[in-house]
Amino acid sequence: MIFETHAHYDDEVFNEDRGQLLAGLPEKGIGRVINVGASIETTKTTLALAEAYDYIYAAVGVHPSDIDGLNEETYSWLKEQTAHPKTVAMGEIGLDYYWEKEERARARQQVVFARQMELARELKLPVIVHDRDAHADCMEITRRYPDVIGVYHCYAGHIEMARELLERGYYLSFTGVITFKNAKKAIEVIREVPIERLMVETDSPYMAPEPFRGRRNSSLYVYRMAEKIAEIKGMPVEDVERITTENGRRLFGIV
Repeated sequence: MIFETHAHYDDEVFNEDRGQLLAGLPEKGIGRVINVGASIETTKTTLALAEAYDYIYAAVGVHPSDIDGLNEETYSWLKEQTAHPKTVAMGEIGLDYYWEKEERARARQQVVFARQMELARELKLPVIVHDRDAHADCMEITRRYPDVIGVYHCYAGHIEMARELLERGYYLSFTGVITFKNAKKAIEVIREVPIERLMVETDSPYMAPEPFRGRRNSSLYVYRMAEKIAEIKGMPVEDVERITTENGRRLFGIV
């Protein structure tokens, strides 16, 4: 059974067949799923999914592109949601400079990222970090919280950054991007990082792997990431599925 460590099944693209798709995941070999909040509203819908399905768990947090309107009341609400029995992480939190070019707005992202890292430290929760075109600033904030660990999801950093994250106790997770022809940097990282520190994800409904690129992504395709990692590392895919599942259970405290 594979552990799908990052999906967004509350996205509207699943509205027509969400129930049927999710109900069928276990028989397709998907043992656990973490649905990841990206805003206050999607944190609410994420928790609802976790309540509805035994094998779905929740990450609560606000993505850097959805920070408008955050205030002390919403921070307090987020803190309250961490007490939910199905909440296993703060996320996804981090920085995204791909869309945001204005320095003041980037500084605001940094403040919100640090505030949620503080919450994670206080509550002793792992974090799910989103880092897009913001490697230096993400690492600077990560270094402020040496007692917080988590996973850099959809990892896109260089090998030197990966080495530092490993030293700090972090895991790295990879999406369908690693199956693309231009994934040379990610393949270099996967080749060096111990399998005991890797996890697999789809980031559904985004970034479907080859040969499904361009379609709506779902956990039904997460096996492709396991296959690609097995190919890179020269090991049986069954071992990759087993070990990455153990990694996810260990990080997120899931029995």
